[in-house]
Amino acid sequence: MPCQRFLRIFALLWTLVGTSLFTPLSVAADASVLPEIVVYAPSPCLACIDWADYLRRYGFVVTIEEKLQRDMPRIKRWLNVPSQLESVHTARVAGYFIEGHVPVEDIVLLLKEKPKARGLAVPGLPGGAPGRESYNPVCDTACTILDNAGQERDIKREAFNTLLIGPDGRSSVYARH
Repeated sequence: MPCQRFLRIFALLWTLVGTSLFTPLSVAADASVLPEIVVYAPSPCLACIDWADYLRRYGFVVTIEEKLQRDMPRIKRWLNVPSQLESVHTARVAGYFIEGHVPVEDIVLLLKEKPKARGLAVPGLPGGAPGRESYNPVCDTACTILDNAGQERDIKREAFNTLLIGPDGRSSVYARH
């Protein structure tokens, strides 16, 4: 089963890459086809802004609606996000919620497949997830990045799953990262 999911994602990405080999839009295809994403984020949340910028680099039109921290639980209830799967920010796209630092390829696949679901979630704040690349240096797999002074430093990346939340609120692994 995981092999079939990999093959579907690979085929989708191969098709999309054919439209433009050297730009981030290759993952998301034609930007004019992508629906707008509205991101609800507490102010200030730099990782939320970084995630929104990441989506923009792949061709999505993103609107950020900054909220007070105390307003976020109400938004999550309104969008039907299961409380055990919450992260900091919540987004809306094409009738789905996107909870947390979900990778763009998972969102594109969701929009292509259009499953009967509430949305996708990456619970918590995994280090190395989009928008969280340099925020959490404690995890399992090491990689090297440059800090602001141009010096190398080791950063760890956490493995994480993107979960698909069905209409009944049950979750299943949609993608592994």
